[in-house]
Amino acid sequence: MKLIEYPDAEMMMMRVADVIAGELKNCLLVHEHASFAVPGGTTPGPIFDALSAVDLDWARVHVMLTDERWVPESSDRSNTRLLRERLLVDKAAAAKYIPLYAEAETPEEKLPELAEGLKPELPISVMLLGMGADMHTASIFPGADQLDKALHGDDLLLAMRAPGAPEPRITLSAKVLREAMSRHILIVGTGKLAALERAKTLPPEEAPVAAILNNTVIHWAER
Repeated sequence: MKLIEYPDAEMMMMRVADVIAGELKNCLLVHEHASFAVPGGTTPGPIFDALSAVDLDWARVHVMLTDERWVPESSDRSNTRLLRERLLVDKAAAAKYIPLYAEAETPEEKLPELAEGLKPELPISVMLLGMGADMHTASIFPGADQLDKALHGDDLLLAMRAPGAPEPRITLSAKVLREAMSRHILIVGTGKLAALERAKTLPPEEAPVAAILNNTVIHWAER
């Protein structure tokens, strides 16, 4: 694990966007396409804004989420909606989007189909993740119903239900997260930094992010 500290979040977002753009460009020099996995939520929005304007062969970049809430894209809780508004615009509108949601009552109904769509993208070229104060990453939550399978199984995708999560989720497994060629975690605030330090001392069952800290770059700003 490598921790990089920044004077403020604005500088961090600009720098991380530059790093990711460089990694995607380098990947495209030697591969037919690059797969790029990103989190939802509002924190990475400025990175998406910056990346969308980067001069890159976006038609060869395949964008996906690390996890998604099982809600339609019309919902304001949809991570897909956020990507379409903040990342898949401007020059990045040419990117191919790999969905983690399909219209169905439950994620289990579409899990095999979505997993098949994911297979050609593995291993993921560049991955950006967040971390919650409870030390979850993607939608691998402490106390989730399929936590053991998510951490230790061979599944690519899992449907997850967790205390405090108002709707079912679908998430990449720890196996897929660990196998990413380049992995970054973005955190802001002293509380998140304290949670990260705590995660280093705990098993993944208590701190799921601990399962992927090895060979991961952590980007942190106080505010």
